[in-house]
Amino acid sequence: MKRSEKKENKKRRLKQLAKNRPTLKTYIWLSFIVFTFLILALLWVFQYVMLEAYYSSMKANDLETSAQIISDAYASQNDEQLLEIVRQQAFKNNVCIVITDNYGNDEHIENMLGSFSFFETDINNNYNRFLYSLISELDSGNKSTIMKKYQSEKFKSQELFYVSKISADDKTGYLFIEAALEPIDSTTIIIKRQLIYITIILFELAFIITLFISKRLSQPIVNLNKTAKKFAQGDYKTEFREDEGYEEVRELAGTLNNARIEVSKVTDLRRDLIANVSHDLRTPLTLIKSYAEMIRDLSGDNPEKRNAHIQVIIDESDRLTALVNSLLEISKIESGNIELEISEFSIHEKMDNIMQRYRVLVERDGYDITFVPDDDVICRGDSAKIDQVIYNLINNAVNYCGEGKKIVIRQINKPGAVRIEVTDDGQGIAKDKLPKIFDRYYRDERNKRDKIGTGLGLSIVQGILKKHQFPFGVVSEEGKGSTFWFEFIVENEKDKQKEKPSKKQGKKPV
Repeated sequence: MKRSEKKENKKRRLKQLAKNRPTLKTYIWLSFIVFTFLILALLWVFQYVMLEAYYSSMKANDLETSAQIISDAYASQNDEQLLEIVRQQAFKNNVCIVITDNYGNDEHIENMLGSFSFFETDINNNYNRFLYSLISELDSGNKSTIMKKYQSEKFKSQELFYVSKISADDKTGYLFIEAALEPIDSTTIIIKRQLIYITIILFELAFIITLFISKRLSQPIVNLNKTAKKFAQGDYKTEFREDEGYEEVRELAGTLNNARIEVSKVTDLRRDLIANVSHDLRTPLTLIKSYAEMIRDLSGDNPEKRNAHIQVIIDESDRLTALVNSLLEISKIESGNIELEISEFSIHEKMDNIMQRYRVLVERDGYDITFVPDDDVICRGDSAKIDQVIYNLINNAVNYCGEGKKIVIRQINKPGAVRIEVTDDGQGIAKDKLPKIFDRYYRDERNKRDKIGTGLGLSIVQGILKKHQFPFGVVSEEGKGSTFWFEFIVENEKDKQKEKPSKKQGKKPV
């Protein structure tokens, strides 16, 4: 009771978890929304939080690059070239560049800012004090360059200053570069406002688009699930649509359709098998009961009649036993429990023994069963199960041969193999039926005598030969009969082949 209760509790928990899990549509929608949120978060971090720092860093790099170019030009002592380079760098980076001598006297000034006023006469001016502090720090320290920000009270803006010593062979000086940082403030405000609008629009679009995409992606799978539920309930006529969804869904629908068709075939064939087996069981059981009643009521005191009736009961019991054994054999084959006992045997001796069992059928019912041998060969396999294969093929030929009742068994030696063929002169098999002929549930009712066998022989033949890994097949033409064949694989033909002088080639009637 405790184990069963635990299993029930586990099932209930699994069902509850299944109910709480999101649907595929919801999962896809949430995934896209989270992805959109992450993209917007990155935009806000880089465009809102880090924009000013990034701009200042890029501006500082530009100033250092310009300073290096100007320092190289200053060292060349070519004033015209220096002036041209200073103008280019001032215009290119929108900065103010001043070069002074070692005493602070202006030598070159290029002002692209319109707000630059170096060394005004008022020494107490905060701007001048800041510039002199930069020069003092540069002269007193070990640094060759200084870069600092300055908040201008006059213009209410933030500026970036770069100061370095420059030198030529016979002179030294100072290089000042001033870059205004205030434009970033207005740019940032514009970008932030735009980012708010973009965020609102993007979230709305993401909500609508992801809703559409999630439905588009999940709907084919939802449809497949609905169809699969009908299929699981036994509706084999339902069809999985292969014309909707993406390629993987279409391939899955095609695979499920193939499975549906095969399961439908197996179900129909299983139903036929049950009907056929029921009929095969009912007939001998009815005869057994009838003849037992006849012995009891009529022939109990007549030895001759009693023995005849008892023989019928024995024959029908044997038939029942054969049918049950065939069903058990198929069950073993399907479950993979069949085991082989490999041994060596002569193909001639085996065929002679098998042919002896059909003498009564030939003499009593007029069958023409002939064995056409080739040179004797020693083969390897499960001798008893190979007997069963050959018996079933001959029995099948007996049941389906034509009015001439002619059956030919041939041995054909091939390089590395020995082929056994069983040919009848029956109506043959239609081409569309050939793939089904070895199916474990298939039976062809045309021209079936059912003199011997259970109707399950070919499925047993297939299982045994597959277990041996022997090739097999059937060749048939409607109106001209059928030839069932299989081959023993002989690895070394010289070692396996053995001729017997007492047995010559030629037709061997039973």
